[in-house]
This record gives sequence, C-alpha cells and structure tokens, in this order.
Amino acid sequence: MKVKEVMTTSAVACRPTNSLADAAGLMWNNDCGILPVITENGQVVGLVTDRDICMSALLTGRGLSDIPVDNVISGKVLGCKAEDEIHFALKMMRDNKVRRLPVLAADGTLDGMLSLNDLVLRAADGTAKATSELTYGDVIKAYKAICEHHVPMIKAQATTGT
Repeated sequence: MKVKEVMTTSAVACRPTNSLADAAGLMWNNDCGILPVITENGQVVGLVTDRDICMSALLTGRGLSDIPVDNVISGKVLGCKAEDEIHFALKMMRDNKVRRLPVLAADGTLDGMLSLNDLVLRAADGTAKATSELTYGDVIKAYKAICEHHVPMIKAQATTGT
C-alpha cells in the first residue's frame, strides 16, 4: 500500500509570516492540529502544531497575533512521498515520534498530509478474509513507539519529587 492511498490530499497550510493567531484559526476551522508552513512558491519549510502555539504564548507572554509562525518552526522538515510504501512512513513516524508527516513532491512542495488518524481509519482489524497491507497492529505498534516517554516516568517523578 502506498502513502497516496491513505493520505489527506486537501491539507491546509500557512506562511512563515502568518501570525500564530492566523495559524490557530486555520487549525480550528479545518479541525487539524498541525499546519505545514510553506513559502510563496509552495516549498515546505516547517510545521507548526497546536502545542507549539500554546507553548509559545505561555513561554513568551505575548499575544498570538504578535508572534509570527517562523518564530516557532524548527526549519527541519521530516516528510515522506506519495509513492512511499505505507510501512516506510509508519517506521519514520515511529522512529521520530511524530503523529503526522507532510507528504512532499519531488520539488519539496506539499502534496498532502499523512496522520495517525488516516492510518487508523484505513487499517483492517484482521477479521477480513483478505490480508490487509495495513493492520491495527501496525498502527498500534507505531503509536506505542510515538507515545513512549522520552524520560522514563519513574525517573522523571524522582527528579521532580512528585
């Protein structure tokens, strides 16, 4: 199974010069938690998440309208291609602990987004007679790896005293 068979093709994006308020509005209106950040020629230069927006507002004490998107993006874009095998994309998500990947064309422009939601909705539960190329087990394995704490909770609790 290829990424193009599962991905969302109508991905909404924002520009580096948009404010975080603009990005939050796009996320709210399009029911998504991440936006690819694209240049005028469509090159993906980063991603901004709802968490990035919340943390930026909290940590800077500034209003979302006063913070440009390019202040919070890392500039490192981890993505896949529409022609990639779905298990390659799952491994990339698992290894990098990300729930969503931009799907990039050969020239670096945005083709769509691949999310765990897309994968869950397309996975087979294993009860069908035909063997699916994407199973619930595949998705759960990736999700478990993504959700694994960076610091074991027992160690984190010991250092915080909680």
